[in-house]
Amino acid sequence: MSHQVLQSKPVGASRLLFIGDVYGEPGQKAITALLPGLIRESASDLCVVNAENSDGGKGLSPAIIRKLFDAGADVLTGGNHTLYRDKAYTAIQENPRVLRPLNFPPESPGRGKLVFECSPRLRWGILNLIGRAMLNPSDDPFRLGRHAVVELREETNLIFVDFHAEATAEKIALARYLDGTVTAIIGTHTHVQTADDQILPGGTAYLTDAGMTGPHGGVIGMDTESALHRFLHPMGGGRSGVAEGEIRLHGVMVDADPATGRALAIQRIRRDLG
Repeated sequence: MSHQVLQSKPVGASRLLFIGDVYGEPGQKAITALLPGLIRESASDLCVVNAENSDGGKGLSPAIIRKLFDAGADVLTGGNHTLYRDKAYTAIQENPRVLRPLNFPPESPGRGKLVFECSPRLRWGILNLIGRAMLNPSDDPFRLGRHAVVELREETNLIFVDFHAEATAEKIALARYLDGTVTAIIGTHTHVQTADDQILPGGTAYLTDAGMTGPHGGVIGMDTESALHRFLHPMGGGRSGVAEGEIRLHGVMVDADPATGRALAIQRIRRDLG
């Protein structure tokens, strides 16, 4: 695709850049090659990256965490695969900038929200939630999410929510539920970027799914052969290989008024590698 033109940043606005699910080594390549330039070009104040699939398609590792931070990510969010690999537990526990869904079981390592200081006068609250439809059991993202938002708003009006969920209806419902109390709710998990970017009546920016940063030449990150085996032989198990080719970065950019926390603009991002 031709070089994407980014919207101009409104005067006085704060800009958030969010990158959709980083998938495997191809996703890491895209982040390393494309993210530093995108941050500079967009003049973003904060860059959040969903990293739950960054290690071979499931989980993350201390080395990958460092790589994503070195490329410019300020905060990493997660989802159902965040705690897939034991080797990441200590890093998740000790680094407040690596989030897992807040509504995971309470004994889970790590945390689900934080306030990030972009500058002495600019702070964003980041909240990570996971859905319950067609995913492993978790606590209620609606009530726990609203309670977390109340706590975050004691420190800042700018609040971003990464809602890692399977069902479109659940994502839209949470957005309606929190509309006017958060700056943006962006969905992750399906690895397919949707085209419903909008600002809801209460001033909350919304997108059902930010998409995937990684190989688009297979099936949502998996190589085609592995994906087809799962559908043709559902009882047979089999490997889950990472696809190659068509490496692409997907994400979204949100501008907001720091005084009110209301979104001013939202733009989907797509950048191809090579």
